[in-house]
Amino acid sequence: MSLDTRATADNRHAPPLADIAATVPKGGPRAFVRDLAMGIRFAVGGGREGWTRTLLTAVGVGLGVALLLGAASVPTLLQHREDREVARAATDQFSDKKVERSNSTVLQRDTPTDFRDATVSGRVLRAEGSDPALPPGLKKIPADGEMAVSPALRELLDSSDGALLKERFGEYRVTDTIGDAGLTNPKELYYYAGSDALTPAKGGHRVADFGYKEPAEPMDPLLIVLVVLICVVLLTPVVIFIGTAVRFGGDRRDRRLAALRLVGADAHSVRRIAAGEALCGALLGLAAGGLFFLGVREVIGTLDGWKISAFPSDVVPVPGLAALILLAVPVTAVLVTLISLRAVSIEPLGVVRSTKPRKRRVWWRIVMPLLGLGILLASGQVGGDVINGYVGGDVAPPVFAIGTGATLTLVGLAALLPWLVEASVARLRGGGPVPWQLAIRRLQLSSGTAARAVSGITVAVAGAVALQMMFVAMHDDFNRTTDNDPGRAKLVVRADVGDGELAERMIDKFRTTKGVKNVIGTVSTYVVKPGKLKNPDDLRPTTELTVGTCANLRELARIGDCRDGDTFVVHTGDTEMNKWVDESARPGKPIDLNAISWDESGHQHVPWTLPADSRKVKARPDPGGDLHDGIYATPGAIDASKMADASTTAMIQVDPDTKDAEEYIRNTAAHVDPFLSVQTLRAVERDKQYATIQRGLQVGAMATMALIAASLLVSMIEQLRERKRLLAALTAFGTRRATMAWSILWQTAIPVAIGLVLAVAGGLGLGWVMVRMIQKSVTDWWLFAPLTAAGAALVAVVTLLSLPPLWRMMRPDGLRTE
Repeated sequence: MSLDTRATADNRHAPPLADIAATVPKGGPRAFVRDLAMGIRFAVGGGREGWTRTLLTAVGVGLGVALLLGAASVPTLLQHREDREVARAATDQFSDKKVERSNSTVLQRDTPTDFRDATVSGRVLRAEGSDPALPPGLKKIPADGEMAVSPALRELLDSSDGALLKERFGEYRVTDTIGDAGLTNPKELYYYAGSDALTPAKGGHRVADFGYKEPAEPMDPLLIVLVVLICVVLLTPVVIFIGTAVRFGGDRRDRRLAALRLVGADAHSVRRIAAGEALCGALLGLAAGGLFFLGVREVIGTLDGWKISAFPSDVVPVPGLAALILLAVPVTAVLVTLISLRAVSIEPLGVVRSTKPRKRRVWWRIVMPLLGLGILLASGQVGGDVINGYVGGDVAPPVFAIGTGATLTLVGLAALLPWLVEASVARLRGGGPVPWQLAIRRLQLSSGTAARAVSGITVAVAGAVALQMMFVAMHDDFNRTTDNDPGRAKLVVRADVGDGELAERMIDKFRTTKGVKNVIGTVSTYVVKPGKLKNPDDLRPTTELTVGTCANLRELARIGDCRDGDTFVVHTGDTEMNKWVDESARPGKPIDLNAISWDESGHQHVPWTLPADSRKVKARPDPGGDLHDGIYATPGAIDASKMADASTTAMIQVDPDTKDAEEYIRNTAAHVDPFLSVQTLRAVERDKQYATIQRGLQVGAMATMALIAASLLVSMIEQLRERKRLLAALTAFGTRRATMAWSILWQTAIPVAIGLVLAVAGGLGLGWVMVRMIQKSVTDWWLFAPLTAAGAALVAVVTLLSLPPLWRMMRPDGLRTE
């Protein structure tokens, strides 16, 4: 090596060594600060070489900082979303207090609808005075036939994809746009429609003001455990990457430090100067991370993948977490540099690396993951109503212990990887193809850099295996298989009024709608046994009365022969309920069609006699999986208009071969009556909190994997820069480019293979402990296969992307030096 200190293209801006020697401090706090400042001068004044190294460090740290700031913004984002949603809710929506009509009251009714795979939320409003209360985001209550929509909904309605939805809202004219204050996110599909047809009888709820604070729904303890593990799994690789980024350019840095030793700096001073260089890169990384974060924050409002859209003003880091990041990153940079230099002897005439390196100590690397698993095992069990051995679902899981144990386990795997790679390659001997020999020899000389580069992917795969085991174990708890039979009926349409004419009109309209195979239409209400009760405290015998055609009733009960005018008494397999039905459903005896008339004064009795020839039949499950007992009657036996407090239902069988069949049906429902409720029957129902957490994991995993890919690429390019002269020399001696490319591939593949084996073992161990904690059992031990394949594929892609820089660094001009 050369210690020529003459000005070159790369050092002409660096501080002169003579000046450095005159100002080298010898000790104390002031010396520590002055050494750090000198290191910063080297980082920013080292010419092109110094700036390249510093910028690589800044980019690496900046990517990690941006992701950490994004994670720190999640609590604020969720809080702002909740505040926006609460602000548009009625203040008295869950209150039993009656709101009297006034000049400021408003009638409202929620009228959500689905459009393909999206939910379009909205309300119908009607002002009852000249000064109505306004929900946030509105300047005025829409008049009859007018509608205010969110920007995203307006865009959809104006597009060709939204033609069917526009037809559904055909009776309304878009006259206004809802402001940001009335939306939870920029891509929310939301509307307010005005209608003079809305009355309390049609489901209108009187509102005096908006802004109800709904009590927060407590999260299931199992989901709390899952969220903690997700945070650890997603953020641990980020922290590891930041620690790796500050060590970029280590070999060149150490040679510069040897020059400082030659002019009089002691070993402690050069270490502090190196820490100053790393500190400069970390501080620039903080600035870069802030810029990356602000850029992504502006873009996030235009995204809608995985429902992650948000207003930029809502994405603000929690102040305490932001301060922790700003403090922890520079401190980490300094500590990592000082610790890494403990194994390097920087002397005035060079850096001692050629001697046999000291073996890495393994005991503490094994203790870390074992300690983490031990903490998790000692934390007790969470699940059902048993938490830590105590009965009671309100007891919070040990969040701190779970976070600490999982973090120690994953960080321990990252610490164990360098030792495992070193021990593995040390046993390999010469022989084989030239690329293999070059790769093995390079790893035997310096395996730490390669191990650090793949430590992030190791931790990510291990965490992903554990998370996947958790998801599979608790899947059945949050994905309920229903008794619905979508093959018999996919949609259920309900009206809050019992109207035989409406039922027939619904059935006729739906039967002629495109994509409909069959319609089951009924009108139902509750009827009671009339007369005075023997004991006034007894419950009056009550049963359900269902009116429908013979074809429709056959879908609900095994009625056999049927003609218009027939009636039936329907039983289920429940003996006690059958006796209760028979108390009121007495063939040849009267019943009252207005059940409320026996409980409240001012209501008129509506007697009707159940025909004496009514047959007893067995109920069959409807498409929703429910059994309906009571009295069944055909339209010829009773006038449905006399049924008080009745509801009309249509169960619709959909043709799966017709595209957008459900949308045509919803459009028909809107044209029959805009207040009809349309419900989709699903064979499996997923818990909303569970679905939200799973969606958040997908978003976080994508961001973390992108960061890992970027870190691998940056680390690989930095390693190539460190060996630029060596690569050019090998090329000059006739080494083929393909040989060098395969050598680089093997240098990456071997640590990756060892890391993936370690990740599988650690992930399965962590996953088993976590599954045991939630009192579940492992159902699939082989689910690591696709995750390890994904990790290997990611490394292969990054290696291919590093080939163009490799070709450039193998040019003859790489031999040029001073």
